[in-house]
Amino acid sequence: MAHSTIAVTLSQQLFKRTTVLFPHSSFRSRSLLPSSSSSVSFSPNFHTPLSSSSSSSFALRASSSSSSSTSSTAAMGETIAAVDAGMDAIQRRLMFEDECILVDENDRVVGHDSKYNCHLMEKIEAENLLHRAFSVFLFNSKYELLLQQRSGTKVTFPLVWTNTCCSHPLYRESELIEEDALGVRNAAQRKLLDELGIVAEDVPVDQFLPLGRILYKAPSDGKWGEHELDYLLFIVRDVKVNPNPDEVADIRYVNRDQLKELLRKADAGEGGLKLSPWFRLVVDNFLFKWWDHLEQGTLGQVADMKTIHKLS
Repeated sequence: MAHSTIAVTLSQQLFKRTTVLFPHSSFRSRSLLPSSSSSVSFSPNFHTPLSSSSSSSFALRASSSSSSSTSSTAAMGETIAAVDAGMDAIQRRLMFEDECILVDENDRVVGHDSKYNCHLMEKIEAENLLHRAFSVFLFNSKYELLLQQRSGTKVTFPLVWTNTCCSHPLYRESELIEEDALGVRNAAQRKLLDELGIVAEDVPVDQFLPLGRILYKAPSDGKWGEHELDYLLFIVRDVKVNPNPDEVADIRYVNRDQLKELLRKADAGEGGLKLSPWFRLVVDNFLFKWWDHLEQGTLGQVADMKTIHKLS
């Protein structure tokens, strides 16, 4: 094996269960760029906890010895498989596969980390991890807003009601594009298909209107939470919806009055109904005013992508 080669052998089974995605090389952070030495040991920006109660990172070591690489990789697989054994298998896979985009409070990209680490309150508080996110508000031609109830298997905020789709652009070339928030819009199109079965043809990326950005922090329980710089995207389309039960427990379209009734029930704690914290922040600060402009055809007048609203 040539001295300049870094060999990391992953078994087929490891790829199926615990694949870690490395983004396009042109977008790797500097800490991931190997030196010219024949044997390199490095710690990626993502860290895999060694146990459910610890967020310690492990170093992925690559050397010129293929047997050593295979042994290290096998150990990595065993470690990941042992983490949060009670977690839904699909959600656990996404927690380790998905690489969120880390940003500073001015929305400048500073690196990337696993979805798992980005949602551990221990790491959020200790390292001030802040990641980029998006929230889609999809309306039909009657200007009714599509809401979803998150699946009970979701790691953060299970079974809460929220806006149409809430997720993260990933650390990949197509979703890092800054111009006109194209990367975020690409991610929104991808997740509408993943979560709600809405095909790309029904939600063209050029039909998403970015209206603003919010920065918030919200704990989900004693372990998990959110710390996001969230892009708010509006779109008006009549779509066919086929929810993915691994992501979505229920859906409904609501008009203004129906949404106000949901807010009342959530505030009163009726029927255990809960709303996601980011959705409630948008409702309380922007939604009804933007809804008026949407119906009046003047929504573009209130778009403000320069300001980052810090909400709590």
